[in-house]
Amino acid sequence: MSVPNPLRAYAAVTAAYWAFMLSDGALRMLVLLQFNSLGFSPIQLAWLFLLYELAGIVTNLAAGWLAARFGLAATLYGGLALQIAALAALAQLDPGWGVAASVAFVMAVQGVSGVAKDLAKMSSKSAVKLLAPTEAGGLFRWVAALTGSKNAVKGLGFFLGAALLALAGFEAAVWGMAGVLAVILLAVVRFLPAGLPGRMKAEEAWAGWRSNDPRVNRLSLARMFLFGARDVWFVVGLPVYFQAVLSDGTPEGRREAFFLIGGFLALWIIAYGAVQAFAPRLLGAKGQAEADTVRKAIRWAGYLVPIPFLLAGAALAAGGPSAWLTATLIAGLLLFGFVFAVNSSVHSYLILAYGSAERITRDVGFYYMANAAGRLIGTLLSGLSYQIGGLPLCLATAGMMALASWLAARRLRDQPLGGNIR
Repeated sequence: MSVPNPLRAYAAVTAAYWAFMLSDGALRMLVLLQFNSLGFSPIQLAWLFLLYELAGIVTNLAAGWLAARFGLAATLYGGLALQIAALAALAQLDPGWGVAASVAFVMAVQGVSGVAKDLAKMSSKSAVKLLAPTEAGGLFRWVAALTGSKNAVKGLGFFLGAALLALAGFEAAVWGMAGVLAVILLAVVRFLPAGLPGRMKAEEAWAGWRSNDPRVNRLSLARMFLFGARDVWFVVGLPVYFQAVLSDGTPEGRREAFFLIGGFLALWIIAYGAVQAFAPRLLGAKGQAEADTVRKAIRWAGYLVPIPFLLAGAALAAGGPSAWLTATLIAGLLLFGFVFAVNSSVHSYLILAYGSAERITRDVGFYYMANAAGRLIGTLLSGLSYQIGGLPLCLATAGMMALASWLAARRLRDQPLGGNIR
């Protein structure tokens, strides 16, 4: 099914995805910093995000079928609407509630946000497969541009969330984001061109949600461990470490720490997005055979493995927080981000190259289910490993996940590949 104006459709989908990811990054920082400042332990902070990731697993299993059944536009609108509802609900949080009630409530709201995020992500990524030009590496370039720009915007969201918490407070920040996102939803409904594909025949129903292509399944396994390797240190460990180092416990010190932590995580995500967008040039994607891309995917997965292990050794040798360790962590994790971004970009291309147009929403849904599973595992291990062994164990656990991702990626070469990047 063709779209009369694919560039306009791509622009509308990208704008909607940008708006969503800006709010998603801001919400994560708001929740993390607000509850850490209230004295929540690393394990309790991890619990706040677990249902968000678990909801992503379930959503991605169903989202591919929903998009194929009702169309990509419907699932995109649904994702934006659910995020608005989650923000409005979070504004009802009462500071007087106990820890158990607060954790349960925020977990539930984060679960709704997790459903929203994966509906929006699956819709946007699947639309690129169906809208991108087929010549001269068009698919790799379009998906790299969408993914790279999305992560840059999400990085801005991290800084925005920290800044809003410091300047406006929790409740005002949440209501402000809900209002802006509602305006964006109305604009997208108004300007998204008719004819965005994604429907399937009604008789296909739920059958065949899991791919019959072993490449899709093996790539999904590598993706799961890749994102686990990032979130083990990213979700709880590093922000908690930095807040302990940077804040002196006074209100002014906490606000300054919010800005610094949000600024670093924003810089990391923005740089990550920029590398993703540049990855097709870095890897020489134009006219390249799929087998060559797979070999590069395996090689770059191997490059990631030693970085967290070396940082874990540095943290262990330092014996505690220090200016030297903080500088080493910043440099090392920026390097981690560069290599991670190349891996992520190649994965994002390969899943669309492997998937057939007839079942792309379900292949992408299964792949992002694995992505969400990796984040779930990484989130849980982030709080657990930091609480048990501090930053050294947190980073060593990330190294084990990166090693598992490399081993899974190596299995991609066991499958016959053919054709050139389109």
